[in-house]
Amino acid sequence: MTNTAQENQTQRQNDYAIDSIFLNRWSPRAFLDKAIPEDVLFSVFEAARWAPSAANMQPWRFIIARNDNDKEKFYSFIKEGNLIWCKKAPVLVAILSQKSLDGNPNRFHSFDAGTAWGYLALQAKMNGLMTHAMGGFDPELAKNVLNIPEDFEVNAIVAIGYQGPADELPEPLKEREHPSGRLSLEELLFEGNFNQPTGK
Repeated sequence: MTNTAQENQTQRQNDYAIDSIFLNRWSPRAFLDKAIPEDVLFSVFEAARWAPSAANMQPWRFIIARNDNDKEKFYSFIKEGNLIWCKKAPVLVAILSQKSLDGNPNRFHSFDAGTAWGYLALQAKMNGLMTHAMGGFDPELAKNVLNIPEDFEVNAIVAIGYQGPADELPEPLKEREHPSGRLSLEELLFEGNFNQPTGK
């Protein structure tokens, strides 16, 4: 039986039972210019800090921008295609990960930071917020502008805020303002060998 989350029932359907939050979390571009209370905002980072990591190294770090001066810094390294919509978001976040610990490389740093981002995104949705992670930015410029040490990688910039009306977006983006689908499990899940279907 297919369980469908009512909020996104026309776009997303799951084949096995999961919590509806996994279907209802998506990445809009329309945000309200509305401040987020600090306890609500910091709650999403509280969730992120409890993500698992290799050897409990916790390589993730977060830099937030929520006043005009700090957001202007972020605008300097975000690509134009993202600036046209993300300026409405009340909070921008740089997600970093430390590439080594005590001089030893940590090859899992990005993987672990991605897990923390997932926790953050789900808690944001539970708090009534939406998130949109961006890869369209200049990472080297971001490191210079934000005084980030060389040993850290800037993995993504994330917009956080309350969802706004799609009709306020520029015309080309309005058509994209809906949850995206996903590949089927048959295309993603193998058993024993790569491309070996399960149960075969």
